[in-house]
Amino acid sequence: MKHARIILAMTAALGLTACGGMDVATRNAPLESAPLAAVDQTKPVAASVTIVDYEIAVPRSLKSSEANMYYPVGDIVWREDPLGDRHAQIAAIFDQSLKIAREETGNGALPVKVEITLTRFHALTQKTRYTVGGVHSIAFNMTVTDPVTGAIIVPTHAVQANLKGYGGTRALMAESKGLTQKVRITKHLANVVEQELRFPGSTSDVVDKQVAGLEAPKPRY
Repeated sequence: MKHARIILAMTAALGLTACGGMDVATRNAPLESAPLAAVDQTKPVAASVTIVDYEIAVPRSLKSSEANMYYPVGDIVWREDPLGDRHAQIAAIFDQSLKIAREETGNGALPVKVEITLTRFHALTQKTRYTVGGVHSIAFNMTVTDPVTGAIIVPTHAVQANLKGYGGTRALMAESKGLTQKVRITKHLANVVEQELRFPGSTSDVVDKQVAGLEAPKPRY
């Protein structure tokens, strides 16, 4: 089995201002793009799959915001890790999610490699989390390929993986049960990836399994 790789993509773009710093490309080639319509949303990729390799890219071109506002402007908003490299922190969350998804898919009939490129990770700020709550707005592009030949099994397509973010008393109740933002988001992303492997383009209503004890149980999908 190949080792899973996290790539903090630092693709340089023409016209970047000096204050943005110089980015360096770390991928051999960009993912092939295809419109979402090209993905057959009515049929599963296979009855069962197994993730044998994965690659995660968090482009340095995504802007991170530390503003403690209800809705700060930025592509990456994250608060549950110490102040630091937010791009690396988000990559680590996705890495854990893919490990969970790999374990839960088991030894399926179809071995695959999952390639993910983040486009947005907008979790709640302190101000929002401890008042009104909101939505963890997460989006990424996902491609599924043959891990040996590199042949495309599912073309690159956009995945929206939003998750309800608790606020106020409910947020405190969730934390008391160990359901931090990181725990909920990590498991949610694992669920989204699993769903996408079986039915590409069908994750808009993936159920958050981490609400046990907070509300009535629901079907997984």
